[in-house]
Formats: sequence, structure tokens, C-alpha cells
Amino acid sequence: MQLDQSNNAPPEPSEVVSRYLEAIYYMWSEKEPLRSSRLADWLGVSRPTVAVGLRRMARDGLVQMNGRKEIELTAGGMRSAESIVRRHRIMERWLTDGLGLDWVTADQEAARLEHAVSDVVERRLYEVLGRPTTCPHGNPIPGYSEASPREVRLSSLRPGDRAKVTRVSEVAEREAPLLLGYLHERDLTPGREVAVLEADEVAKTLRVRVAESEATLSHETASKVWAVVG
Repeated sequence: MQLDQSNNAPPEPSEVVSRYLEAIYYMWSEKEPLRSSRLADWLGVSRPTVAVGLRRMARDGLVQMNGRKEIELTAGGMRSAESIVRRHRIMERWLTDGLGLDWVTADQEAARLEHAVSDVVERRLYEVLGRPTTCPHGNPIPGYSEASPREVRLSSLRPGDRAKVTRVSEVAEREAPLLLGYLHERDLTPGREVAVLEADEVAKTLRVRVAESEATLSHETASKVWAVVG
């Protein structure tokens, strides 16, 4: 997929609106229900604060509410959100591949830097980095790649299943940064093959083999890892 470099790019949103757009995009990509209460939890702000922010964004044509009282990005809102996420993931690539930072630090620093990087610098970084298609955690870079339609959460697999890890959830990146380190230490990273050894429905755990090691994951943790079976 080629990025549309036309001059019809949406105006740059404020830093606060950018945070809202980014969070909404992440929840949408994770197929989470897009409710204002969930958005408030994600952003760490009060529900009344989110309600005010969403009203302003609706006024500006960035979001709308559907019949299920869920948030939807408009076409313009989606373009703005994709621009923000694209910049963040390219910055993460530079911070890990170029500067050697770990997953957690790179994500935190990218969140600080993404608002200060121009389109010119973003495109140049993309070229210098060899035109990456994903962030270090395997999430696709909007405009350059898409998630596989065959992806499933690791928590949905059963004993005997084999799969290749494709990406780590953005929820883990933002809400449980320690989980990123945990998964990295156990080599549950994009491209790794995993075999499911046991699924304990009572304890809600999944025991998997990665290379020559085994790991036992809670159902919650396993749900943060996406993979393609086969």
C-alpha cells in the first residue's frame, strides 16, 4: 500500500485531540467497543472530561456517535488518527533500530516526540529506515501496511495449535508497559513460532513453547498477543 502524499491532508490537531484520536484508533484496531467510559480509562482522565473532548471533536467533524452509543471516527478523523499513529510507529522504529532503545522506552519516547516531528522528517526517517511496514511490536504502519485478516488472539488457541506471532497489542503498550518487557524476555515477539501445550480453562492460563523454552500465560496476557495459525 502506498501512502497518499496529496495536499489534502487534514489540519494538524492539538496535542490533546491527538491523544484522543490515537487512543480511539488503537481501540478500533483492537476491535474493542469504543465507549467513552473505556476511553476515559485509557487516557486516565475523568468521564466528564472525555465527554467535553468528544463534543468538541464531533463539532470539528472528527468523531460521531453511532446508534449503540459507541464512538466512530469520521473519514477526516480516521485520516488524522492514521497520521498520528504512523508518525509514532516510525519514531519507535528509529528509536529501537537506530538508537538501540528497548521496547518500553521507545514507546514512551515516541509518544513525546511524535507531536514535534514534521511530515518532512517523518518521510525521511521512513526512507532511511528502509521503509518499514510495522512498529517494533509488529503493529502495521498506517498507509504502508495492514494487519493480516487471519490474525487471532493467542488466548483463542487450543492445545496442539501452532502459530506465528504477528504483533503485540497496543493495549499492552499503553496500559501495561511492564507486560512488554515480560513478553520480550520470553521471546514472544513478532515472527516467533509458538506451540500451545496446554489450555487450562479453570485457571484461565495458556502454556506455550517458544523455541526451546516454555511459558505460562494468563488468559489476559495471551489476549494481548496476536498470531496467525498454521
